[in-house]
Amino acid sequence: MKKSHDPLDEFPKEEVRSAIQAGIVQAEGQINNKIIKTRGNQMNSGKRKILYAVSSVAAAVGILIGSSYYSPALASSLSQIPIIGSVFGNSNLIGLQQAQKQGLTSTIGETQTIDGISVTLDEILYDQNNITIGYIIESEKELGEHYFGAGADFTINGELPNGSSGGYGEDIQSPTTRTAIQDITVSEDMPNAFELGLILHGENRETWYFSIPIKQITDISKVPIQHTANVDGINLTVTELSLSETGVSVSYESSEEGTDFEQSRAGDIEFQMVDQDGNEIMSHSGGITGKKLKNKLVFKSNKQFDPIDSNVTELTITPYLALPTGGGGVEFDENDETRELEFRGDSLQPVEFESFKVKIPQ
Repeated sequence: MKKSHDPLDEFPKEEVRSAIQAGIVQAEGQINNKIIKTRGNQMNSGKRKILYAVSSVAAAVGILIGSSYYSPALASSLSQIPIIGSVFGNSNLIGLQQAQKQGLTSTIGETQTIDGISVTLDEILYDQNNITIGYIIESEKELGEHYFGAGADFTINGELPNGSSGGYGEDIQSPTTRTAIQDITVSEDMPNAFELGLILHGENRETWYFSIPIKQITDISKVPIQHTANVDGINLTVTELSLSETGVSVSYESSEEGTDFEQSRAGDIEFQMVDQDGNEIMSHSGGITGKKLKNKLVFKSNKQFDPIDSNVTELTITPYLALPTGGGGVEFDENDETRELEFRGDSLQPVEFESFKVKIPQ
């Protein structure tokens, strides 16, 4: 079976692409009027914006509720990348390296320049509900460390997804040149092919728009699991394991009684994965989306792992809590006045989940 991307001969039509561009502009206006939280309600319309930062000893990953965050892990993966060459191929993420070598990525190479700052969309990978984007950014002037914040906002066929999360990391090659990788996880089912709209904002209110047709890779194997657990009021259902040459992902839903996201533990679930020989499969975590349903908080996520070898026949998966140990936040009102928000997650108590095994189809 052919593993590389097939040309999108019929999708999308050029007239559709112009409509998508208009949708991106409209979506930008919607995004600017969202509440953005890393531990809070799903994004809702309003003039007040809140941004939390949460840290964890077990995993240096921010928990995202319908938003994106700057990822030190992704930034680290870009270290020592040469300016000339593939951003994915030169990263230290095994899945991206393999995808680039085997022709599973889509090379874009589109550059847009605004006020002397050139942003090149280098390549894109779309696998199991996960979209990874590589950027090369060059400027005529020196840029600040977090000039592009948490990366680009995005649309699917011109529409904002109902639930998404992700991370963004940069490696500063020089004061005027940097590379970046953005990871987007969408919790809802996505079409196999669609028009991806990207809206990247600069520190000085510059805006770069991209609109690109993308297609999901083939040879994705899905293993139904339906493993359930209820521990100390935390309900967990692991629904599926997805396998491809770019990596492994674990899909799950968790919930807990309550209305305070910062006091909930159901959004702090991670997984350890080892094969039948005891070899650990490296986790790259993954964002999480959450929403409030009456008096219950419900979370969904797809956790990402390195690809496994063909000789792996069984995986043992252990859920655990990666509880935050610090953080806090800043609230912006309609006048862009700020108010510090204290961290209130230090009272959360750990729990232990039982491991479960998954047979890998051969």
